[in-house]
Amino acid sequence: MSNEQIEVSSVLEEMDNFFNLGDETKLGTVTALARSQLKLHEKVLASEAETKKLKEELRSVQEDLLPAAMTELGLNSVELNDGSKVSVKPFYGASINKENLDQAFDWLNSEGFGDLIKNVVTASFSRGEENNAQLLADELEGSGHRINTKKWVEPMTLKAFVREQVEKGSDLPQDLFNVFIGEKASITRKG
Repeated sequence: MSNEQIEVSSVLEEMDNFFNLGDETKLGTVTALARSQLKLHEKVLASEAETKKLKEELRSVQEDLLPAAMTELGLNSVELNDGSKVSVKPFYGASINKENLDQAFDWLNSEGFGDLIKNVVTASFSRGEENNAQLLADELEGSGHRINTKKWVEPMTLKAFVREQVEKGSDLPQDLFNVFIGEKASITRKG
């Protein structure tokens, strides 16, 4: 157990009797807990930074280095000595350019893919306006309340749509969609 863990443990033990302690001891406990919080917060931040770095290293090996090495050897898959299988498959990423959102929705509608678009309409009411909220179903536009709308395509739905279109050989307008196609190595362990 590290010194910091011992320090936190002893402070926690003191907390059991906290309300029976004198004010000076209580203040010492508060100070120790504050220091413990700061140290733990720093450790969490350092751990998150390390996790972010490790995820980027994993992404680099998984999406760049290993697929490139296997492509260089003309391999789509390979079995390792321990029985694990490494395979490289394409993966797709996509998003809709924010500045061309309306044009992208128009294109999806005109090409018969309008069912990919989700629509949400929300309205805000003050307290006591429950009756007005009920009337909104009948008279949305004429209610006089601020109405917000949101249209979008779910990211996973868009990714699946792009994969389907690319695999069919269809052209997607590059000015409307950010499409990323890459390869990703996956490893399945035996047993």
